[in-house]
Amino acid sequence: MNQSPILSVQNLNVAFKSNTGLNQVLHGISYDLFSNEILGIVGESGSGKSVAALAIMGLLPPKKSVINSGGILFNDVDILQYSQPQLEGLRGQKIAMIFQEPMSALNPSMCCGTQVIEILLQHTTTTQKAAKDEVIRLFNAVKIPTPEDTFKKYPHEISGGQQQRVMIAMAIACKPDILIADEPTTALDVTVQKDIITLLKTLQKESKMSVIFISHDLALVSEIANRILVMYKGTIVERGDTKSVFKTPKEDYTKALIGARPTLKSRLKQLPTISDFLSNSISKQIISKAARAEKHKEIYSQAPLLEVINLEKTYFSKASFFGAKTTFKAVDAVSFKVYAGETMGLVGESGCGKSTLGKAILQLDRATAGTLKYKGKDITNLSKKDLRTLRKDIQIIFQDPYASLNPRITVGKAIMEPMQVHKLFKSDTERKAKTIEILEKVGLENSHFDRYPHEFSGGQRQRIGIARTIAVEPKLIVCDESVSALDISVQAQVLNLLNALKKDYGFTYIFISHDLAVVKFMSDQLMVMNQGSIEELGEADAIYESPQKAYTKALIDAIPKGI
Repeated sequence: MNQSPILSVQNLNVAFKSNTGLNQVLHGISYDLFSNEILGIVGESGSGKSVAALAIMGLLPPKKSVINSGGILFNDVDILQYSQPQLEGLRGQKIAMIFQEPMSALNPSMCCGTQVIEILLQHTTTTQKAAKDEVIRLFNAVKIPTPEDTFKKYPHEISGGQQQRVMIAMAIACKPDILIADEPTTALDVTVQKDIITLLKTLQKESKMSVIFISHDLALVSEIANRILVMYKGTIVERGDTKSVFKTPKEDYTKALIGARPTLKSRLKQLPTISDFLSNSISKQIISKAARAEKHKEIYSQAPLLEVINLEKTYFSKASFFGAKTTFKAVDAVSFKVYAGETMGLVGESGCGKSTLGKAILQLDRATAGTLKYKGKDITNLSKKDLRTLRKDIQIIFQDPYASLNPRITVGKAIMEPMQVHKLFKSDTERKAKTIEILEKVGLENSHFDRYPHEFSGGQRQRIGIARTIAVEPKLIVCDESVSALDISVQAQVLNLLNALKKDYGFTYIFISHDLAVVKFMSDQLMVMNQGSIEELGEADAIYESPQKAYTKALIDAIPKGI
């Protein structure tokens, strides 16, 4: 571009202080952002993309971070030299930021409208009434369905997609020159994600502001950005216009970010990981339709392992102490069968009832009505003792492994614990030997036995969660959003691991996710849920190739496919 940049990051070096000294996280990165453009920054956790964004905003923790060298020029003025009052005047008014977790970024004790008014009153000379009118206009602009109602609501009273829209309204309230969007759609459903991307593109076109869009998903970034930077371990490894980076990547790491994501076009036997790309040992084995049909013939010729018959889950609440009871049917007359050796994929948007259904099957939250049969036996109303015995056979892998692990006990003990509960093996010596075997099976080391959960990365913690689940050798495992928080390459490793374990141990999975590309890669059958009911149920590939329902088609169309 011939024009001068609105923002220029020059040779930026950032380190964090630790007990052992300085840990360098940015290694002399440089890039320009021009007026009226969307710049995409792609990279996995730990690549430094968010650190660079926080440095621009002056939001790095002053006691823990050190900017060793470099400059950040906004309209040719180095903002690293700004005082705190100058930075506060810049934030929101000239450079604004949308954060990944709107629920964490929004104040839970203030109404949504009041939080946006606060920004306007701080940075402009507007009156309270004019500010309120402007907030309603902004809520309309970001397509919040009921702006006046949302104005009075608290963040917890609206959906994740609406919370993100409130954040966007807050960010654009003072018409900033630059908007930094840091993973703004990671936790959102695929359809809401598409809406937010469309919204940001529309707002950028109307206001001509410059946008830095940060994500770990290259396919998603390619749908919004004009240019792309790819970051890896604190450096920029590739840059260029969106089409050339996505279609003809030069670096192996960029190729890995594209290739490690499941594709809708073909069914790979194993997803390639970053280490596969870096070592040039990519397996491109495809499962043929004939091999898949043969496998399905074998699976579905047997009696079902689990039968769910007209299952319902209703929640009751009171509007007030004397108020009438209100009911909400989260799962509504759902019926399906799961067979030994299959993976039943379960998809749908947030609030559709998929996780509630999973918990009802596990009887962590018992169903209100309906019948559950396991191996032909009715397990709907088991006693506590019988239910404990059943827990050995039906297990769950949670979305957040860190929250499901006790931070005060070592991972070895955490894996041995369910073995002790179910009286597996004769002694702790035998249990320890089995635990070490399982740790190695899930790609960890025997030295990890004595470490604590906080000493592991997100991907490693998910492996520990899987190890704990398989320790009791269950027959049926419910995977509830078990890879949704992971980077693309780590996600590929965990999905490959789940498939390998399924083959080795003969597991059966109910695989719950809002990521339809991931579900397609894993599933034999696919069940689509919408508002508590089954919208569509059938062979996974057949549904993806020709969905029968408009809702299913909308979900599939919303999957980021790249340019």
